[in-house]
Amino acid sequence: MEIKITKTTNPKQKPADQSKLSFGKYYTDHMFIMNYDEGQGWHDPRIVPYAPFEIDPASMVLHYAQELFEGLKAYRTDDGSIQLFRPEKNMARMNVSCERLCIPKIDEEFAIEAIKTLVKVDEDWVPSLPETSLYIRPYIFANDVHIGVHPAKHLIFAIILSPVGAYYPNGIEPVKIFVEQKYVRAVIGGTGFTKAGANYAISLKGQEEAEAQGYIQTLWLDGIERKYIEEVGSMNVFFKIDGEIVTPSLEGSILSGITRMSIIELLKARGYKVSERRISIDELSEAYRNGKLEEAWGTGTAAVISPIGELKYGDLVMPVNNGEIGEVSQMLYDTLTGIQWGKLKDEFGWTVKIDK
Repeated sequence: MEIKITKTTNPKQKPADQSKLSFGKYYTDHMFIMNYDEGQGWHDPRIVPYAPFEIDPASMVLHYAQELFEGLKAYRTDDGSIQLFRPEKNMARMNVSCERLCIPKIDEEFAIEAIKTLVKVDEDWVPSLPETSLYIRPYIFANDVHIGVHPAKHLIFAIILSPVGAYYPNGIEPVKIFVEQKYVRAVIGGTGFTKAGANYAISLKGQEEAEAQGYIQTLWLDGIERKYIEEVGSMNVFFKIDGEIVTPSLEGSILSGITRMSIIELLKARGYKVSERRISIDELSEAYRNGKLEEAWGTGTAAVISPIGELKYGDLVMPVNNGEIGEVSQMLYDTLTGIQWGKLKDEFGWTVKIDK
């Protein structure tokens, strides 16, 4: 399919100071849109000026939350070129979400081409200062005008772009995490492994509880036994225990993070022992008591690496690595961002250049 491009005649004013970019505040001049109609399939791909959607009050997405999204970034390298990081993995995961949420799958190669084309149209928005990037948000939502629970027959696939700085205002500083015991985020058989927006709405209560106790984010336990560690906030989580790197295995309630995948591959390439398995909060507490909990960190596209400096489980407060960034956490952040921004050689073939 050919992507029709209609450029804006009223470009926005770009942020004057890239050093003050926050996350998700600014949006570029254009957006990508494609429609799905039953019997016709995905059609009419186009890039148009960024503008609000006009949807009916009875649009199904507003009532039944049939929607999903992805998140990736474009990076400006020192030579001025722009590159993506493993976009094929994001689009493959988007189709995994589509399958679970009864949304027609997209053509993954075409979706990557749409991302490249949109970034090229708005290439002047890609920031160049250290720690900055262009966040890319593809998403799909049901747009049937109907009050009734059934798979949508009319949907919209859109992509928007946002120049961003560091996800956390203080950058890569260790954060304090509260272990949630009352609420759960997901269960096996549900949608925890997808990028469904409802998963994130469900997580807000835990975050609110954590913040009320002076903690920045929540460590989620499994929804059945309330004992096995799953995710930290909206990120995958890793622990270094007695020299071994441990991360919860993908049992069906945990998102298969692209950063998680990359971290595991990177660690193994560097000779670390990495285990993907179930790990209980009691095992983690015991490791702390025995002086074997050496590091902990979250991983995700937005923050890349988020070191954990303290965990609170009930009355037990567990400082991690004296509240400082650990050696492995720092190495992972430096290496991964070095590859993403083109400062280090991409020995894994993860980056995809956008043609000038």
